[in-house]
Amino acid sequence: MKKTMTALMALMLAMLLALAGATGFALAEAAEEEDIFESWNEDAPALKALVEYVEAVTDPSSPDYIPPVDRIATFDMDGTLCAELCPTYLEYYLLANRILTDPTYQPDAEMLEFGRMLRDCALDKSFPDHMDMLHAIHAAKAYAGMTLNEFADFVTRQLVRDVDGFEGMTYAESFYVPMIEVVDYLNENDFKVYICSGSDRFICRTYVEGMVDIPFEHIIGMDVALEATNQGDADGLDYVYSSNDTVVRTDRLLIKNLKMNKVTQIAQEIGRQPVLSFGNSSGDVSMHNYTLFDNCYRSAAFMLIADDEVRDYGNAEKAQGLREKWEAAGFNVISMANDWKTIYGEDVVKTGSFHWLEDLAEDRTPAEDDEAQSDDVQYVLYLGTNDKDTDKPVFTQAEAIDMAREILIRNFGGYTIQEAYGGWISDDDTEFREYTLVIYLSDTTEEKVHAAADELIEAFHQSSVMIQANPTRTEFYGGAA
Repeated sequence: MKKTMTALMALMLAMLLALAGATGFALAEAAEEEDIFESWNEDAPALKALVEYVEAVTDPSSPDYIPPVDRIATFDMDGTLCAELCPTYLEYYLLANRILTDPTYQPDAEMLEFGRMLRDCALDKSFPDHMDMLHAIHAAKAYAGMTLNEFADFVTRQLVRDVDGFEGMTYAESFYVPMIEVVDYLNENDFKVYICSGSDRFICRTYVEGMVDIPFEHIIGMDVALEATNQGDADGLDYVYSSNDTVVRTDRLLIKNLKMNKVTQIAQEIGRQPVLSFGNSSGDVSMHNYTLFDNCYRSAAFMLIADDEVRDYGNAEKAQGLREKWEAAGFNVISMANDWKTIYGEDVVKTGSFHWLEDLAEDRTPAEDDEAQSDDVQYVLYLGTNDKDTDKPVFTQAEAIDMAREILIRNFGGYTIQEAYGGWISDDDTEFREYTLVIYLSDTTEEKVHAAADELIEAFHQSSVMIQANPTRTEFYGGAA
């Protein structure tokens, strides 16, 4: 009997110890999560949804388990990971400074007008329609010719400034602390975290360095074409990078990474469908839907709403309408006002006042107008139309003009063609006559002229095209004032 009681007590003790161990493990796990999310309110619905999701998809015994290779999480940047309301987007702030205050840059009249509009409309958000594309086009032009290091240095010089409308924070520090905790949490759970932003890719790279644990190669954004310093108009297939080169930005905008463009960029650059997506605006809806629809894994999307009017420059009324819209779309909603203990850290204080207009005050004059009188070179091309081997016309006269026009309009903004007739005597005293096109080109470069001449030589089967370069004085005269 004593042996039976002893055995029973031992069994009960073992069960109690096991239960205590499991409870201790659960408490330790809960404490660990609490340490990770110390900037979140514990009862935040979005946080509960995120933790429950991550625990389910990382548990090998769960039917929702996702292998680490497919744990892809994408984040918008402005308004999702960092501030966008002080008083406007960081990329707008950078461009306004480039146009209006950068002593190394001389804007032309059109660029200066855009910079002033950018400055004057930021505080009351009175930007014109399609401002996202207008900004992208002007930004491409304003930063053209800068090396990647020069551009990073320019961005860094702006980031070290104090954030307008706040005390205790630089632009470099203007990240949402609770969202950085989310990135860290996902990294610890073997998610591959990407930024997919409408802002310039290289702005994002400089901005996140040292602040967010996301590698450069995981940053997708607006893109402009890049080229080698000495590449000129040569195609990348025809140019060899040398020791005298570095990579520079051009003024050719490749993509504004918003809306559906985010989906195509994710598909091209990541090659896997995300299972988690975080955003804050209509520009992120396509990315969210791509994450949620037709996904072989359990997936989730989160929308952040700027509803905090005390610690940040949110709009509670507008945010409530967005909450209803996003929840109806199946997105989890993160409330800055209700879900977060802090936004930027306890030492950061909203001032409610801006020195934006004062900082961007200027008395700049534009660079010389493109339509002003200027020195120019006029290129004159003499294009024969007889085949170099047979001395017979390659095309009829009408066909020759059409073919030349097609090549010229593809290479130049404008051209002038005159018809001429030439002739010569061959070695055997045979007289040949040739229909010739005389082509006049202005406001272009020798490289472009040679590129077009290559096409003309091939199309008309010529041995050469005669090119004259004549200095001229050009004036676009619009009549008496």
